[in-house]
Amino acid sequence: MGGEKIDPILERTFNAISNKKGEDVVCLDVRKITPLFDYVFICSAETDIQARAISDEIYIKLKKNEKTIPLSVEGYEKGSWIVMDYGDFLVHIFLPEKREYYNLEDLWVGAKRVEFEKK
Repeated sequence: MGGEKIDPILERTFNAISNKKGEDVVCLDVRKITPLFDYVFICSAETDIQARAISDEIYIKLKKNEKTIPLSVEGYEKGSWIVMDYGDFLVHIFLPEKREYYNLEDLWVGAKRVEFEKK
């Protein structure tokens, strides 16, 4: 982010996704595009079980370390597209075919990508 310090909650979310082997992780800064939220995470999971594991890891890590829980979670039962709404940011966890079909990256084409260091 050009020398900008990344919010610890975003770092923790990225690390939670990485811990459960989420693939093609993208975090978009949408503050200049929408007033609804600040950031959008998009990642892929190979199976619905992995998608739920990623969601669970995010939930556990943010509750424990940031004392926050999502305002809502949608799609958890099916696991093909899970959306976690944390107010300031959203997390989308897709199976590859759903991610390709909905192509959210193109929806937020003007957004700046947030770069994280892999740990």
